[in-house]
Amino acid sequence: MELRNEFRVDVPAADAWRLLTDVERIAPCLPGAQLQEIEGDEYRGMVKVKVGPVSAQYRGKATFVEQDEAAGRLVLKATGRDTGGAGNANAVITATLTPHGGGTKVTVVTDLAITGRVAQFGKGVLSDVSANLLRQFVDCLHQQLAAPTPPPVPPVPTPPAARQAAPAPAGEPDAPPAPAATTGASREEAAAVVPEEAATTAPAEPMAVEPPTAASTNGSTNGSAAEPAEEEPAPPGPEVRTVESRDVEPVDLFEAARRSLAKRAIPAGAGVAALIAVVLWWRRRK
Repeated sequence: MELRNEFRVDVPAADAWRLLTDVERIAPCLPGAQLQEIEGDEYRGMVKVKVGPVSAQYRGKATFVEQDEAAGRLVLKATGRDTGGAGNANAVITATLTPHGGGTKVTVVTDLAITGRVAQFGKGVLSDVSANLLRQFVDCLHQQLAAPTPPPVPPVPTPPAARQAAPAPAGEPDAPPAPAATTGASREEAAAVVPEEAATTAPAEPMAVEPPTAASTNGSTNGSAAEPAEEEPAPPGPEVRTVESRDVEPVDLFEAARRSLAKRAIPAGAGVAALIAVVLWWRRRK
């Protein structure tokens, strides 16, 4: 089924774009939704709903499949499965941002496929439910926009003492130790002491080095070829970041659909009353 909704925010399109693409910021504004993990461009969490006395939790993920800021177009794909195994939900949500006066009009088209308990409401009731939940979402967005943005935290400067005590970078040779101070007498004594072997022994002739033989060359080649080559480690994947979020209450779909059910019950009640009146009139004629 396709659901279409519209809302307006009192900020320029560029500010509305930054807000709507900041999933971590706007997730608490979604009734019954709880963001739990972020891995790259994938957002994971759950949505809690309640149908009368029965509650259900849909655990799933959402990913932006299109972000065209110049055209003001966002496409989000979301999938979820009931943790009790009673159904699932798939949605492709397309949001279009257009300037409207001094603010921005956002048109949301949701292509929804759902099974399980929630599917019993039908398209008419679910359309009214989505409009009700969207109003709550927009009210929360306005509160987000009205809240002042905290200033960025400046970096903490390093104290001068810590900079002086910092170790030298790796790879640089250590400075040679300063020569110890010696007196004149000690220098004369050191010059007078000459090892006896060093004075009498003639310098040794250089040793002849034989060229390597073919056998030794082949052996070394075969030995090196037999050693397994080291495999390069695989590049690390995106980091999974846990989002600290408060527990949320499930959305009561009956409460959200109460007005819609009442509007549909009025014509039905009128039809039943008219039928009873016709039956009574027919009996009186007899």
